[in-house]
Amino acid sequence: MDKASIILTHTEEVLQMATDKTFNIVGVSKLNGEYKVRFATDIMRIKVLAKHGHEDIRLAELATAVSKYEAVRQLQSMAEFADAAAQSAIAEYLDEKAPKTPAKVPAAKAKTPAKKAPVKSTKASREAAALKEAAAVAIEDENTAY
Repeated sequence: MDKASIILTHTEEVLQMATDKTFNIVGVSKLNGEYKVRFATDIMRIKVLAKHGHEDIRLAELATAVSKYEAVRQLQSMAEFADAAAQSAIAEYLDEKAPKTPAKVPAAKAKTPAKKAPVKSTKASREAAALKEAAAVAIEDENTAY
């Protein structure tokens, strides 16, 4: 196996991991006076947050592992997070991470067809027009001859 295929495989795995991450622990904590939503896969995340100076750490375990957005939606309805500080952090997260809807493109105005410039009359174009007219007359004569 060459290096290029190894790197490509590794990149694909990293991209897949980033899009498929799920969490069963979600909550809020305060760091430097600001509340933020926190995610984890293990309740021991509390120790890491406390070690890094977080205060008012509140984490809840969900029944199943879900995406971050879905976890925050569930967190929003929990009684333990009904206070204003937690709800503010939750609402801020939901606003920032809400699925983007495609912007509506304004309907194109009906364009009036551009007027064609008059065809310059040349000897060749006059001869072509005369041949068409002669062919049309010949066909008409054939149809009326019978």
